[in-house]
Amino acid sequence: MSTTRLYKNGALVKENFPVADISDHIAVKGCAVWADFVSPTEADLASIGEELGLHQLAVEDAVHGYQRPKLDHYDTHMFLAAYAVSLDPDTGELFTHEIKAFITKSALVTVHDDDFDMSKVVALWENERELAKHGVGFLVWGLLDHIVDGHFDTVQQLDGQIELLEDALFDERPREREVQRRSFELRKSLVLLRRVVLPMREVVNSLLRRDIGVMDPKIAPYFQDVYDHVLRATEWTESLRDLISTILETNISIQSNRMNLIMKKVTSWAAIIAVPTAITGFFGQNLLFPGNGTQWGVALSAVLIIGTSVSLYVSFKKRDWL
Repeated sequence: MSTTRLYKNGALVKENFPVADISDHIAVKGCAVWADFVSPTEADLASIGEELGLHQLAVEDAVHGYQRPKLDHYDTHMFLAAYAVSLDPDTGELFTHEIKAFITKSALVTVHDDDFDMSKVVALWENERELAKHGVGFLVWGLLDHIVDGHFDTVQQLDGQIELLEDALFDERPREREVQRRSFELRKSLVLLRRVVLPMREVVNSLLRRDIGVMDPKIAPYFQDVYDHVLRATEWTESLRDLISTILETNISIQSNRMNLIMKKVTSWAAIIAVPTAITGFFGQNLLFPGNGTQWGVALSAVLIIGTSVSLYVSFKKRDWL
């Protein structure tokens, strides 16, 4: 499945034309073409490679998934690999969606699976039509701006999840297992997010270079804005990784402190119980006392022993000591 668009002098003039016509359109001055491939076959990529004269290594990278976020430079074009991300708020699991693109002076070719919603990028292009005069630079900016904004939104969601985790950490009712499990889930997502976000600094910074000869220099401030968002997302991700590590360490310290407190209280109870035990043991109950040698005395002592034991058990259970 493929979608195509033709911009001429900043205006959208044609859509959904055959891929074979791309080379004819980009030969016209002032024209910029966007072609989008959803889950293409090797034959599809080979055909677009011949159409635009793409390097064989770039085409191979587009065929094989799980590329590192990067921007490779070739003589006539560049190859971009990046990842959009989304977060499941219930489980804290991070999902990545790989997007690859070929960038030439007059064409942008995007390749992705159907789990990435390209319609949001198209909507961004529609809302910023006045920038279409910058040609391919405008198309690349819209794509990266959408991806990086997704990174920033995901970091913000993770920050909110960690704040909830901090509240659970100091809850009056102990929630150690929940905090520990959630901490590892969020830490795993942050590690994955860091792998996606960190290389984007180099990608966007490379596009800001004026010697690459592909982007219109006048659109550079918009790429600088994207670069600022990348830096903020990167720094925020790093700080959250440190924070989640601190939460894990704090959770262990709280468990240790609670254990010490419980041991102190249990020891106090043991000391209180040991006093009458020591006294009765010393005298050996050889003195006359109420109920001595009677059936009701036996029943009374049994009731006292059982009642006291049950009361202590209920008390310890309510305080989560047992």
